[in-house]
Amino acid sequence: MSATAENPPTASAATAVATAVVAAAVAAAVEERVTARVITDDPLYRKIPVALRFAPAEPLAVRIVFPAGLSPEGTDNEWVFPRALLEAGLQAPTGTGDVRVWPCGRVQAVVEFHSPEGVAVIQFDIAALRRFLRRTNAPVTQPA
Repeated sequence: MSATAENPPTASAATAVATAVVAAAVAAAVEERVTARVITDDPLYRKIPVALRFAPAEPLAVRIVFPAGLSPEGTDNEWVFPRALLEAGLQAPTGTGDVRVWPCGRVQAVVEFHSPEGVAVIQFDIAALRRFLRRTNAPVTQPA
């Protein structure tokens, strides 16, 4: 019989492995900076910098952060919503609440944000959103 079979790992060894896995997940937070376009009635659109964020502590959520310059309060405007909503919205229109997502042609996607102040319609490159989502899937993949 092997030494491993005769001497199973102790609780402290299992705790050390679990701690290492958690530390790796914490270090795997994802932030992607992209340029998006504000869609209005004006024929010219306005490009804005946007941060896409994912934290392993909230594995089912994503965050889209708009710069302070777009907010009447002069602060960053952060929207938190299900990652699955963003994923599904790249394939077909989805969402019924404050955030709605749908593909717009083959290379663009639209994310619509509803608040008491009004509606913001933002267009993203699908490739940028897919790249971000691929990066968010890596930290939450569990070993077999």
